[in-house]
Amino acid sequence: MSAVWYYFLQQRNVMLVLLIINTVGTIYGYYWYGVQLAETPPIFLPFVPDSPTASLFFCVVLFAFLIKKRAPLIEALAVTSLFKYGIWAVGMNIASGFTGFELTFPNYMLIVSHACMAIEGLLYIPFYRIKMWHLVVAGVILLHNDIIDYVFGMMPRYDPLANYQHVIGYLTFWLSVLTIFLVYFLCIKRQSISLKN
Repeated sequence: MSAVWYYFLQQRNVMLVLLIINTVGTIYGYYWYGVQLAETPPIFLPFVPDSPTASLFFCVVLFAFLIKKRAPLIEALAVTSLFKYGIWAVGMNIASGFTGFELTFPNYMLIVSHACMAIEGLLYIPFYRIKMWHLVVAGVILLHNDIIDYVFGMMPRYDPLANYQHVIGYLTFWLSVLTIFLVYFLCIKRQSISLKN
């Protein structure tokens, strides 16, 4: 990462703007899940609103940065869930279009906002202090959430893709695996290489 970009991402005003945007997005995300949450058994409630919970983790990370603190476990949860659910939502909306479903402004808004989620989580990787056990915990939570979604039927609802849940579940599992390996390489392996050099 260039020194200019590195400096830019550390600016308080930049982090504050991102915090405000992600807070608004988190609130809207929970609102978007409102109907499904109202019908969800209480035991599954924490596992249903994937994307807003991901952005909530990132809000905590940004707030910690602003007060000069670190929360490496939350950093691991944020970067893994932002990337996974950002890519997942982009794919789901695009796939809906391929089924013949007419994509509207909200769909395009979701595509752009979730792509930004995946990107922003990765942009702050140089500032994370994630260790292996943090990533293990985050990885278990990602995979556990896949089980809740596709074994217990708590996945987010995309009506145009209702007949493809078995395929979506399979691909989502491998997206989780890819996410874990990507964060391992970028956050842990690369740090290890840097220390050796």
